[in-house]
Amino acid sequence: MGITHIVLFQFKADASPESINDISRRMLALKDGCIHPTSKKPYIKSASGGTDNSPEGAQNGITHAFIVEFENAEDRDYYVDKDPFHNEFKKRAGTILEKVIVVDFTNGEFKL
Repeated sequence: MGITHIVLFQFKADASPESINDISRRMLALKDGCIHPTSKKPYIKSASGGTDNSPEGAQNGITHAFIVEFENAEDRDYYVDKDPFHNEFKKRAGTILEKVIVVDFTNGEFKL
């Protein structure tokens, strides 16, 4: 079963609109920039995201959401721990992010 990786961003109050747009574009560009060490090909199945537009008021400061899908846990684990393109992104993004929330799940699995 695939892994869905949800990433939620709250940017620092002094982050410029240009830097927020840059990081958002770079987040989506991870799909093509993250290369599998064995196949030498991109391994992220899909990536999507956008700015919050919920009227519920329950965002708690989160303004941007992204969904990244992986074929398996091994690919997700490589992405999280070792991928140099992703690691470089995290360093850059960390300079303007106030808070990051990450939740991963396998569709339909609800075990603890």
